[in-house]
Amino acid sequence: MTMPLDQLEVISSHALIRALERKAVANIPEMERRAAARKAKGWAAALRSAATKGPAIIAELKKASPSKGLIRENYNPVALAKSFEAGGAACLSVLTDEEFFQGSLADLIAVREAVNIPLLRKDFIVDPFQILEAKAAGADAILLIVATHTDADLKELHEEANRWGLDVLCETHTLDEIKRAVDLGFHTIGVNSRDLKTMTVHTQRLYEMVSALPEQVLRVAESGIGSLEEVEKLMKAGYDAFLIGEALMRQPEPAAQLAVLLDTEYASEF
Repeated sequence: MTMPLDQLEVISSHALIRALERKAVANIPEMERRAAARKAKGWAAALRSAATKGPAIIAELKKASPSKGLIRENYNPVALAKSFEAGGAACLSVLTDEEFFQGSLADLIAVREAVNIPLLRKDFIVDPFQILEAKAAGADAILLIVATHTDADLKELHEEANRWGLDVLCETHTLDEIKRAVDLGFHTIGVNSRDLKTMTVHTQRLYEMVSALPEQVLRVAESGIGSLEEVEKLMKAGYDAFLIGEALMRQPEPAAQLAVLLDTEYASEF
């Protein structure tokens, strides 16, 4: 989930403005009631469990991106989510940014009602209110991008996620960001191979940076992963889980491609 740094700043600022607008009209007590009433499913635990049996794949539901434009015209998040769950995805990632990724919280709510596996709210989380939104809408984890935050902000948002029982995928792009994430006590750290400034993908970075991640951390590889061979190589390098979106979304039958990555037979009923 990356873009040139100036655009990253623009989108993060836009996310904050929209979050504050929603917060101003939200029924906070009702949202807190809904959030408290549901127990998070254990997103990270599901990945750790899946990783003991084979590739732990986070299948991403992603209609568009600011760098690639429309990725999937025939986008039905509920149908996709059901097929990914049936096909063996350990977890799902649901884009909820409306302006730049054409997602929505409504997508997250609908997917939560349709599947049982854990869900990540994939968005630009810049305010604690968005974490309450995520929990109330059915998320089990949120994304925090180190490049968009100070250490103080990361600590505050991490604590808020913990307060609501949500896991956090802490996304990094450099060795310095990995050090920051480790020092701040994040338990699940993603390495995104897409360069923030050029938008190019350098999968070699995944191999170069994995040794900086402590063994006890759940290590997630992101971007540029599209083949079983690549997944197997990254597993040998030390990664536990793989977040895969575009490589699935661009396929006529995304669940069939998921089956290829998992080296399993495709569930033909989907």
